[in-house]
Amino acid sequence: MKITVQDLIHHLTAHVELRENTVDQLISGSMEQLVTGVIVTFMPSQHVIEQAIHQGANLIIAHEPPFYNHHSHTEWLTEDPVYQTKRSLIEKAGIAIYRCHDSIHQIQPDGITEGLIQALGWSSYVVQRKPEADIISFDDHMTVQRIAEHIKRTLGVEYVRIAGSLEMTCKRAAVLVGFRGNGNLTIPLLHNETLDLIIAGEGFEWETPEYIRDAVQQGKQKALIMMGHAESEAAGMKLLAARLDQAFPRLPVHFVGEQPVYKVL
Repeated sequence: MKITVQDLIHHLTAHVELRENTVDQLISGSMEQLVTGVIVTFMPSQHVIEQAIHQGANLIIAHEPPFYNHHSHTEWLTEDPVYQTKRSLIEKAGIAIYRCHDSIHQIQPDGITEGLIQALGWSSYVVQRKPEADIISFDDHMTVQRIAEHIKRTLGVEYVRIAGSLEMTCKRAAVLVGFRGNGNLTIPLLHNETLDLIIAGEGFEWETPEYIRDAVQQGKQKALIMMGHAESEAAGMKLLAARLDQAFPRLPVHFVGEQPVYKVL
């Protein structure tokens, strides 16, 4: 059976109502294009595009955009050589790129958060699912250090950033993926949900980290683990790849990851 880009997009959006200003869109290629294979990824980097070409896949489903801004605007990049080279590679290879951002966050439970929770092996610890976070209840022996080491080991990441005491015991935590680590989300959660720990992707450094610093100075038992944006969301796209593989068994579907963008010296 022939499968088009439109067929895949319809499957991804069938159970959600995208808002008018959604960033989910077909960035390259056409809806009528017949799909030879699918690469699912967090970020459609140069490496990922090269891997798609190598594997004979002509559709990339990515959580983030290929051209360095949230709304996929490219007018400001037209003379940039990095943009030109990447755009040319995509066009010459005939690759369609679909951004799957809002829809995967809108499904219940949030597809990106669910992927991270499953990857960490914490499904049985979830006591509440909120739109922006999963609330986790740990046993009596989970310290900040043990949790951080578990995150690094299970996700294969080299480092996380921590505010607060490594020895602090954590009974309740919130897990927030991507750019949900800002104070307007985390601070009410800490108070309203009686949390010890925030585990987030990233956020403004002058908000949640500074709140944690002041809380610790006041003698309150609070801590923060920042994982990194990609590190918190890639597992969700990997879960999506597995689900698409089941939904389209005759279509080659593969997840392609990337190396961490930063090196720590």
